[in-house]
Amino acid sequence: MYWTLELASYLEDAPWPAHKDELIDFAMRTGAPLEVVENLQEIEDEGEVYETIEDIWPDYPTKEDFFFNEDEY
Repeated sequence: MYWTLELASYLEDAPWPAHKDELIDFAMRTGAPLEVVENLQEIEDEGEVYETIEDIWPDYPTKEDFFFNEDEY
């Protein structure tokens, strides 16, 4: 399983919180690349609910990771 920013971006509008099956269904309905669906299928499912993309990909960059001061613009 591998994630990139491009692949993870397909899940930004997912109906969070969600179960693994709901995320797979969302990815397929929205036309996400096959790699997104495959990555989601590889998650070990213990029936847990995922609150955000960070629960799936802990290294997902957040706004704080980009040193951009919104107040300047």
